[in-house]
Amino acid sequence: MNYDIIGDIHGHADALKALLSSMGYRESKGAWRHSERQAVFVGDFIDRGPKQLETVDLVRRMVDASSAQAVMGNHEFNAIAWYLPDLKQPGEYLRPHLSAKHGDKNYRQHEAFLNEAIGTPRHKEVIDWFLTLPLWLENEIRVVHACWHQPFIEYLSEWLASGNRLSAELMVEASREPANEAEKDTPDETIFKAVEALTKGIEIPLPDPHFFVDKDGHKRYRVRTSWWNSDAATYRQAALLDAPSREALPDEPIPAHVCIGHDGGKPLFIGHYWRSGNPELLSDKVACVDYSIAKGGKLVAYRWDGEPLLDKSKFHWVS
Repeated sequence: MNYDIIGDIHGHADALKALLSSMGYRESKGAWRHSERQAVFVGDFIDRGPKQLETVDLVRRMVDASSAQAVMGNHEFNAIAWYLPDLKQPGEYLRPHLSAKHGDKNYRQHEAFLNEAIGTPRHKEVIDWFLTLPLWLENEIRVVHACWHQPFIEYLSEWLASGNRLSAELMVEASREPANEAEKDTPDETIFKAVEALTKGIEIPLPDPHFFVDKDGHKRYRVRTSWWNSDAATYRQAALLDAPSREALPDEPIPAHVCIGHDGGKPLFIGHYWRSGNPELLSDKVACVDYSIAKGGKLVAYRWDGEPLLDKSKFHWVS
């Protein structure tokens, strides 16, 4: 099978239709289809963009018609947690319901979807469909939203529903960080930590007294890493920051468990990382297809035709 792996859409249905059309997909019998290829979506269908439910419907119809596969992104995970009640805390939800006026970033990030879905029958319908999405796919290729972490994948396989899916019951553990977990250099294998790694990537505490200031002016004492880069062995090399912020970090070794890299096997495709500019490979085995359509960037696909080593000429996009 030849695959078109498509990046984070974030409610930009028109860009998705333009991308599909430019790759030879046509709408037929209620779904976009290709006679010789299958689309694979890396998650993050919702939030930020202008056409939330239309985007979900388009992707869902393709999956139902077997013209596409899809994995869960962190925005779908967050939407489920926002919707589901916290069975261990009556009256509360797995994601607290604060409003934007109270400065809640979770609400602000989810507001575009809530404006279309909340209070309608579609809300439950969409959440139920999100719960059918696997956390990862593996056939001729591997697809996960943020990080292919083999030990966590093996650990989760014992807990997940069939097809690598989270159940509503397991969402409780997946949404609740164990006490003091954020401060550990070496994380325990927990449902929370494993799901967080697959959907949000690897984040590690910086050694004292180091921190960086994010785009909103907040001091951050933990940093996300380029886990796919086996040559990135220090905080300065591995941190996913702009060059000046990265240069201010210590050139000291990062914890050994963060040095994941790629095992040299099947090609891997991820989203999540808000990249910019013209698409480039992360390595000859790893490609990120998130190029920030929700921030005025590109909606990107990688057109895979069986090659064991990836080729940057196979990227395809619309702006």
